[in-house]
Amino acid sequence: MEQKDYSKLRWKIVATTLCFSLIPLFALGFSVYKQFSVSYSAKIMENLRTLAENRRSTINLFFDERISQLTTLAYTHPLNQLKEEGYLDKVFDIMQTRSKSFVDLGIIDEKGNHAAYSGPYNRLKEVNYKNEPWFAAVKLRGVYISDVFMGFRRFPHFIIAVMCREGDRCWILRATIDTDIFDGMVRAAQVGKKGDAFVVNRDNVLQTTPRFGGGLLGHPKSPDFSASVGTRVEEIELDGEKSLFATTVIAKNKWVLVIREDPKEALTPILKARYSGGLLFIAGVLIIVAGTVLIARAMIAHLIQVDREKAMLDAGLVQSSKMAALGKLAAGIAHEINNPLSVIKEKAGWMKDLLEDEDIAGSTSYKEFESSIDKIDQHVERARKVIHRLLGFARRMEPVHEMVDINRTMDEAVDFLENEARYRNIDIQTDYLENLPRTKSDSSQLQQVFLNIIDNAIDAIGKDGEINIKTDYDPRNRQIAIAIADSGPGIPRDMLKRVFDPFFSTKESGQGTGLGLSISYGIVERLGGRIAVESPEGRGTTFTVYLPIER
Repeated sequence: MEQKDYSKLRWKIVATTLCFSLIPLFALGFSVYKQFSVSYSAKIMENLRTLAENRRSTINLFFDERISQLTTLAYTHPLNQLKEEGYLDKVFDIMQTRSKSFVDLGIIDEKGNHAAYSGPYNRLKEVNYKNEPWFAAVKLRGVYISDVFMGFRRFPHFIIAVMCREGDRCWILRATIDTDIFDGMVRAAQVGKKGDAFVVNRDNVLQTTPRFGGGLLGHPKSPDFSASVGTRVEEIELDGEKSLFATTVIAKNKWVLVIREDPKEALTPILKARYSGGLLFIAGVLIIVAGTVLIARAMIAHLIQVDREKAMLDAGLVQSSKMAALGKLAAGIAHEINNPLSVIKEKAGWMKDLLEDEDIAGSTSYKEFESSIDKIDQHVERARKVIHRLLGFARRMEPVHEMVDINRTMDEAVDFLENEARYRNIDIQTDYLENLPRTKSDSSQLQQVFLNIIDNAIDAIGKDGEINIKTDYDPRNRQIAIAIADSGPGIPRDMLKRVFDPFFSTKESGQGTGLGLSISYGIVERLGGRIAVESPEGRGTTFTVYLPIER
């Protein structure tokens, strides 16, 4: 398989794994975040509703207490007694000890005149309220809470008035409420840095001072909530920003309390959770991607290794088939040639016997005849040796266990390549250990190993060089060492560790398959030995085959 095919397969594995891993992760994360966001948003709106209702209850309780105080005062004290300014001052001081919410108290008769007054604005004693809107309203309703107005004080304020009947007379107990205290109660509902709380009347006029935008007795810079009924919470976009507004009715449906909250501040925890979850999600995705890439790379590397091993096995099988076919062919040719060679040798012997005849022996050409017959016999013997080596090569595919003379096996391998070496002007020198112990092994497979190494040495030298072959014996480790050294350029250090890898070759493209040394390495290992290589760059290469002694 080509490299680009492996790359495509790797990316397919990565893409498929990531799809099956990340799509459910994305779906689950989005679903969980959406559910949590919706639930949290609903909780925020519910909390804002609760805040508005609690603040409404507090404000309504404030008005109820003030009205109860005034009603109790009006119906438990006769008018003549309250008209005494000293007494009214005393009552007002007692009320102030319990609550600082009143600014002043006034007794207004049925004609709108001050019958008595206690407070800081003494000039109000001369004022007549008969034509004021609140005067008619309190006479009509009995209890009245006014809107904030300027009045004769020329200062924003509002009043609570209670009408009391005493016999055939009626009169009004009027109290001014401290707006600062009321504003403080409303501001207590402000939440966060951008939160706001204010009160508007039914004409959308501010009754308290908002935190942002608008002033007292002006119009707020917000939607008109003056017609609100009950309690409502809604999200409204204002000036390009979304805000949460809670509205509820207070002061006996007279005013509307408006609470504004910035959803970004309210959603800060969920935003932090989103950021944290996002970081964890990204980290998880990166881990999944990294793990997928590493696993895919490992799988492809393993697949490449398996394909290489398969290719090596296939090449080995092809080579074995070729060797088997070549062996059968060589055996057939050897047998076919052996017969005429036997006849030639027999006739040469007969001719040699004839030369001993007296008549022929005295011939002037006797010496030439004898020399020619000797040469015929010599070359027949040489041909028989070649055929013998071919038959040995033909038996290569059949594994055998025999006592092997390493020196002799090496000589046979050298004989195969001697002509090639001589043609390239390469001198093959041998230095054999005399009386080298024999070992139980497979001479044919060993011969194939020696042929591969020597052939590589010839190719490495090219022309004009030397190959030295040496055999030795180590009695301590009981092993034979066969060293084959060439005078070639050597093998680069970065390639030295790969020389036994399948399909690796230092030869030019098309000059080698890269299987010779790999097959040799496998053969020697199966025979119980090992191959070592040394190659100082630029100073040749030495392959040493170590074989154990087995008797």
